[in-house]
Amino acid sequence: MKPLSLLIEILIILGVTIKTIEAEKHNERRKERNVTTQVSVNQTQQFLSHILERRKLSKVISKKENLLDEKKNHHKIRIKGIQNKDLLKRSKNHLKTHAKKNFTDEGDQLFKMGTKILQQSKSQKQKAEAYLLFAKAADMGNLKAMEKMADALLFGNFGTQNITAAIQLYESLAKEGSYKAQNALGFLSSYGIGMEYDQAKALIYYTFGSAGGSMMSQMILGYRYLSGINVLQNCEVALNHYKKVADYIADKLEKSEGIPVEKVRLTERPENLSSNSEILDWDIYQYYKLLAERGDVQIQVSLGQLHLIGRKGLDQDYYKALYYFLKAAKAGSANAMAFIGKMYLEGNAAAPQNNASAFKYFSMAANKGNAIGLHGLGLLYFYGKGVPVNYSEALKYFQKAAEKGWPNAQFQLGFMYYSGSGVWKDYKIAFKYFYLASQSGQPLAIYYLAEMYATGTGVLRSCRTAVEKRLKFLKKRRCIQWHFSYGIELPFKDIHLARRLYDMAAQTSPDAHIPVFFALMKLETVHMLQDILLFNFTMRWKWMKLDNILGPYWDLFVIGLIVAVLIFLLRNRRE
Repeated sequence: MKPLSLLIEILIILGVTIKTIEAEKHNERRKERNVTTQVSVNQTQQFLSHILERRKLSKVISKKENLLDEKKNHHKIRIKGIQNKDLLKRSKNHLKTHAKKNFTDEGDQLFKMGTKILQQSKSQKQKAEAYLLFAKAADMGNLKAMEKMADALLFGNFGTQNITAAIQLYESLAKEGSYKAQNALGFLSSYGIGMEYDQAKALIYYTFGSAGGSMMSQMILGYRYLSGINVLQNCEVALNHYKKVADYIADKLEKSEGIPVEKVRLTERPENLSSNSEILDWDIYQYYKLLAERGDVQIQVSLGQLHLIGRKGLDQDYYKALYYFLKAAKAGSANAMAFIGKMYLEGNAAAPQNNASAFKYFSMAANKGNAIGLHGLGLLYFYGKGVPVNYSEALKYFQKAAEKGWPNAQFQLGFMYYSGSGVWKDYKIAFKYFYLASQSGQPLAIYYLAEMYATGTGVLRSCRTAVEKRLKFLKKRRCIQWHFSYGIELPFKDIHLARRLYDMAAQTSPDAHIPVFFALMKLETVHMLQDILLFNFTMRWKWMKLDNILGPYWDLFVIGLIVAVLIFLLRNRRE
């Protein structure tokens, strides 16, 4: 047993040594990064305190100005030169209004610049630069910039997390009528984060937030009334809150004229491209690019789709999408032809909107019996895009595509019978097609089923079923993740709070049990490693990259070392 224990000791020493070296390198890199961003962080925090003080002063000054104006109005004496004075006063007011507009415009410009930099940022320095612009815009009274700053302080996005300062800024914004601030204060009150745990106060904040237009507040109130959390359980009130969110999302989808194919399904499914993993490994992506260049049509279509919508860690790139689709279409892929038609129908930088081109490519795909192509032709005839409106032709193409199981075509048929577009209204047939499409997750089909249950149109009215359908619709559009929306970045700041939030999420929805279990497993693993290695994982878990320490073949070195030790131990045992 001694040789075995010796081997274990050697491996432990080796592992701890490697991790210690990595920890030291990580700390050095972090110190360097902090030096570059410290100035920006300090400047931003100074701006924040300046913003709050300035807003208080401006309110005091405006009150004094109002009092002076009132006094002047009360003691106004009519004299002959009153017209000249009025003219002078109007000129002064005009100059004030003009100056204020310039000030506001400059704040808007700074906010837009900051947003653009943040979206394109790849380093901590760029993020700090973006938040510095937000701070300047906020100083000029830009409410959106102030909301960004408050969020940044809450999550520690640009430096040290400061929940107290975030709450001060949220409270100031809430007085200005910011529904985002109302919603944030509701969340913090309901969980007792940085302020007193007060469900009644949270309810007030959520109510004001929903009145101001916060979809998240509507969702939270809907859930509270559905489950009876600090309010009387009331399905009808819950249904009303969920309806407002669902209507907002459905309106956006309908403006796309039924075209988004669940933001495009992967119609052709290579193993790794159709997996559930969120990010495609860089080496795998390079391998698929190589296969695509060598003429693999299936890979070409899938890469085209991923670039079309920007999935699995790939940037949305219309030029690359069109490039891959054209290669696949040239090789005879009907799906590729249909997606080129889709690109021309919607219009983008690579394929400007062109109904004639859309008709051409949809027709090419439809002639091969492709469901997406048939559905595309149906849309052109239904909306009169490049061809006269023809409901009979639209119905014909939708039916052909629906028979092939295409859910968007099934939805369109349901909508035609629901609205009486080119056919007699028939709610039973509409329900049939909506139901078929909903089984494949078509979001608008689920939305209209909820409407039918909510109003008792073609079916027996059921508030509970309508709420369930609305929730299903919102889950499909990824709007039901509010439990994690604020808590998602807080877990590694406060591990006990993270456990509490995850537990509450699991209690909220049966669907959340499995993801919550894995999230907690990861959380506990990180916590254990923090205790063992005394390593500071404050934001995100990063796997140890030993390539930088021992070179790209460190794993072969370690395996060789283990084999050598095992051979040595076996020889000693024989002796």
